[in-house]
Amino acid sequence: MDTPMTQNLDQIAQQLLDIAKRAGAQAADVLVVDGTSVSIDVRDGALEHAERAEGVDIGLRVIQGDRQASVSASDISTDVMEQMAQRCIAMANEAPRDPFCALADADQLAADWDADALDLYDASTPPTASDLQNAAKEAEATALGVAGVAQVQGASSMLSDVSLHLATSNGFAGGYRRTTHSVSCVAISGTGLEMERDWSGESRSHYADVPSAQEVGQQAGERAVARNGADRPPTGSFPVLFDERISSSLIGHLVSAVNGSAIVRGSSWAKDLLGKQVLPTGMTLREDPTRKSVAGSKPFDGEGLNVAPRDIVTDGILQGWTLDLSTARQLDMTSTASASRGVGSPPSPSTGNLELTAGEYSRADLIAQMGTGLIITSMIGSTINPNTGDYSRGASGFWVENGEVIGPVNECTVAGNLLDMLKNMILANDGRAHLSRVIPSLLIEGLTIAGK
Repeated sequence: MDTPMTQNLDQIAQQLLDIAKRAGAQAADVLVVDGTSVSIDVRDGALEHAERAEGVDIGLRVIQGDRQASVSASDISTDVMEQMAQRCIAMANEAPRDPFCALADADQLAADWDADALDLYDASTPPTASDLQNAAKEAEATALGVAGVAQVQGASSMLSDVSLHLATSNGFAGGYRRTTHSVSCVAISGTGLEMERDWSGESRSHYADVPSAQEVGQQAGERAVARNGADRPPTGSFPVLFDERISSSLIGHLVSAVNGSAIVRGSSWAKDLLGKQVLPTGMTLREDPTRKSVAGSKPFDGEGLNVAPRDIVTDGILQGWTLDLSTARQLDMTSTASASRGVGSPPSPSTGNLELTAGEYSRADLIAQMGTGLIITSMIGSTINPNTGDYSRGASGFWVENGEVIGPVNECTVAGNLLDMLKNMILANDGRAHLSRVIPSLLIEGLTIAGK
């Protein structure tokens, strides 16, 4: 269902398309984004920072034969649109040749979708700035009330309301609206060189679904206290449990490796693995942009193609690459409707909602099974060789002996090879269904830990 806001964006997009055509554009598309965001930060019970941003941004891409260029502006006046069109056409005429740049064929364009069914927009009365400030204060106060918390670095509450509209010169026009509400808190335990920090944050499409600020503050405080007194773990080869908080980062490396852009460049450790095993047998990695009220959902992609659920990996076997139109043409394949774009750039392939098959074990079961090893709850830095998949990252978390957590650890490095790691995962069943990436805790044997 079109709202007055989306109808207005449609008019803006069509106006810019018409101006570009009159100026000589052979093919073009326009993205219009109208957004409002309010962010409140508090510290020591007082307002530390308040920010409100709103405005309309417009982006124009012009394709002249086998050349393309993009420009953007935050002014929707006719004069600015005319200048955009002239500049973009001039840039496209001088751009490097790209035989794979083109709009979608007419029969590829989405013709039917239901943005309302995705339930991405909260139509209820939004929280006021005062409501957001009170939520941040409550999160901070609750965290400070946790025994062992020395201070709270900060607490925040935010909302955003964004509408976007995409239109192309060959007939596509569509838009949708999404809201996001979030609360977060960062707590610190200990003092001086013994300080440890941890955080908690929750975000939802609908304000009523966001957990209470007290819950967020309580969890941030408890996490910070649990890290107090951390020491470096021993060096050696040990099983490592990637906690559900950070397990999606590991799957993210696989997702990056099968992105069409990396495959086209030949700079991916997965480039020869199509149709081969990359995850354990029985494990499926599914992308679903049609999930209700989830941040990565959308009714169509950045080039106007219909989106649909797809398996990236089925029963452990890699099924395909993540492709937009350009990378699909370069690989002589079909787009997976994975294009995303900003107002100032052309489309590129990306992955949104992901879900990995849940395991049969609880997180506690995996901890009991691992004997002696490391639970990672936080990671810093990243050294990933994109061609070989060699993996090395800084980590902190908890040390396990005889299947029981004995205390917090920090300042260590975990290393291995991504393909070996991914093929030998054991999954828990603790993935959180409301997240865009539903990836449970996962256990990997025999990783190299560099500690003390």
